[in-house]
Amino acid sequence: MKSAIGGAGALALGSVAATVATGALGGAAHAAEHSSDQLRLWYAASAADWEREALPIGNGALGAMVFGTLASERLQFNEKTLWTGGPGSRQGYDHGDWREPRPGALDEVQRLLDAQGRLDPDTVTAKLGQPRRGFGAYQTFGDLYLDFPEAPTAPDASYRRTLDLDTGLATVTYTHQGVRHEREFFASYPDGVIVGRLAADQPGEVGFTLRYTSPRADYTASAAGGTLTVRGALADNGLKFEARLTVRTTGGTVTATSDGKITVAGADSAWFVLAAGTDYADVHPTYRGEDPAPRVRRTVDRAAGRGHASLRSRHIDDHRGLFGRVALDLATALPDRPTDELLRQYTGGTTADDRALETLFFQYGRYLLIASSRPGSLPANLQGVWNHSTTPPWNADYHVNINLQMNYWPAEAANLAETTAPYDRFVQALVPPGRNTARSMFGSEGWVVHNETNTYGFTGVHDWATSFWFPEAAAWLTAQLYEHYRFSGSTDYLRTTAYPLLKEAARFWLANLHTDPRDNTLVVSPSYSPEHGDFTAGASMSQQIVYELFTNTLEAARTLGDDRAFRDELTAALAALDPGLRIGSWGQLQEWKTDLDDPADQHRHVSHLYALHPGRQIELGSAWAEAAKVSLTARGDGGTGWSKAWKINFWARLRDGDHAHTMLAEQLKLSTLPNLWDTHPPFQIDGNFGATSGVVEMLLQSQHDVIEILPALPAAWPDGSVRGLRARGGVTVDITWAGGKATRIVLHTARTRELTVRSSLLAGGERTFKAQAGQRYVLD
Repeated sequence: MKSAIGGAGALALGSVAATVATGALGGAAHAAEHSSDQLRLWYAASAADWEREALPIGNGALGAMVFGTLASERLQFNEKTLWTGGPGSRQGYDHGDWREPRPGALDEVQRLLDAQGRLDPDTVTAKLGQPRRGFGAYQTFGDLYLDFPEAPTAPDASYRRTLDLDTGLATVTYTHQGVRHEREFFASYPDGVIVGRLAADQPGEVGFTLRYTSPRADYTASAAGGTLTVRGALADNGLKFEARLTVRTTGGTVTATSDGKITVAGADSAWFVLAAGTDYADVHPTYRGEDPAPRVRRTVDRAAGRGHASLRSRHIDDHRGLFGRVALDLATALPDRPTDELLRQYTGGTTADDRALETLFFQYGRYLLIASSRPGSLPANLQGVWNHSTTPPWNADYHVNINLQMNYWPAEAANLAETTAPYDRFVQALVPPGRNTARSMFGSEGWVVHNETNTYGFTGVHDWATSFWFPEAAAWLTAQLYEHYRFSGSTDYLRTTAYPLLKEAARFWLANLHTDPRDNTLVVSPSYSPEHGDFTAGASMSQQIVYELFTNTLEAARTLGDDRAFRDELTAALAALDPGLRIGSWGQLQEWKTDLDDPADQHRHVSHLYALHPGRQIELGSAWAEAAKVSLTARGDGGTGWSKAWKINFWARLRDGDHAHTMLAEQLKLSTLPNLWDTHPPFQIDGNFGATSGVVEMLLQSQHDVIEILPALPAAWPDGSVRGLRARGGVTVDITWAGGKATRIVLHTARTRELTVRSSLLAGGERTFKAQAGQRYVLD
């Protein structure tokens, strides 16, 4: 190994060379090297279907879908806090807590499980569940239509609808009667607005009428001058909402009509800014804040005052500052063919075009996370930030038996750690209602969340038999917080954010674990393996999640020097805890503590492999890893979109890159829509994020505090490079490979610590050395 840049100032550390790093570590400094042409979705026709074809833009809080329809452009838009349900709901609201005391209900279920071993879901639901009340649903804010009276009725060969992942710009271009027209849309995080611009290459050719519609009748829309104001309150819960849009032009005229429309005529160009908000606040128990009108008005006025060129420049700089940190090159170029055509002709990774599409799909997941999760907003929900319905699938809520967690799997390793801030705040906001649920349902300290939640702190239960009981969710939610610490190494973050939530979640389980009469180990009871089978005591996933919670909490307590008595209590509980790892009669990792697994079962959930991924309890080479492989093989390669995405990660953790790639191919072929959204069906964004995570796992792993280079590289990617991936311990990693083997590794280190690197590039396959903060180590 040698330093590829060497020179004065190089630090020789054994056979590893280092030089002082310059610029952001694996970050925005690489953005200039990005080729935007390689990261575009484009289509030769306008979108006819919201779910399958429209293109998403977003800034975390605001999202919009661009259709590109010629005669009447449609922008369906959302503001993430617009939710029915919660306090003030006409149905009433109780956070899912039992409305009447149920003394002895949990004890009775535990006694029955001890005696019988299993209970059918309906029996448990009758004892512990209740109909959901006032849960609510995420709402579309409405649609903006821009009607163009002079536009053609159908696109011709000049038409192109594009989403540029590198800039975050959605564009529509076409030529009509010798005039070239362009529409451009983006959602700006720095300025908190959606921006649109319409232009032509000849003067006076821009004209349209802008109008607002909504599927609800709970609003008023008024226009004055160049400003449209939409104001209302949801009929269900009285949540106030407001949107404001201002139009500016170069040349031409702008007029408003009494029915809330704005007409632009004879302009050289026109642009608008749109802001929206509600009086929602993430504060228990009222979940209400200030009237949104002043804030929305200020946002629009400030953005309009900046001018379009400044807004656009600020947006691109901000977006690239995140997106440009990671570049993946699989030794091929994206062909100049429509994205939907590339997807239709995808053969499973056998062609250069396939590799280009896989690269685009990986980066699309990063784009979607930036667009749907920025500081100051709610986290990405089941559909990110996008929803066109008043009754979306699964309420477009936060399922916490995998889906919310999966949304953030790529955040740390794909170098988008900032996107986790909304997740952290959301989880913190669940603690106060979660404490109430712990006290009222379990009679214990700590905090708890069940199977799904909303923006109003729903932490209790409902009565859908196969998905109502999952008190391990709070423990799982804390895992991402601890991962953020493991990647960053910030003890300040650990002390102020992660550890208080870990400790209180651990206290809940210290108080609620049950002694299993079969072997006197501590188990979760009742326990349900999502969303599958009967209720039992000590289902594998339940045990693995609690094991991880206790392990993470104990590590954090030792790091921070927390009180010894608590650490001793955790240590004793870990020693007595059933770890959730058993090998069954046909060599499988058991899903339940009793050997109930059916080798012909191909259920979409493979929850009992949690200890393999996203957990770290199972290490390669162990008997548990071999048993996990048996289970995964039996489950097959089918499933819903998010299920296939999880299997990419499983196979990568098992270091089987070819099978991981097979699952990526299955997801693209069978579970991906023409706009590259993942489909369950219907659309569910977690599959996009899970696939991006899976690609990272194929190229880089560090869950066991060893930086593993190309641990699961598939044969379909023999040559390539990746820049900017993150490993735990504050390390940014660049890798180049050829012929299936690494040829160059660059480590950018943010912390002074001992590092172990594992790669075929190294003599003996592994090297440990003391890295210094702010250095660049080149293994060549």
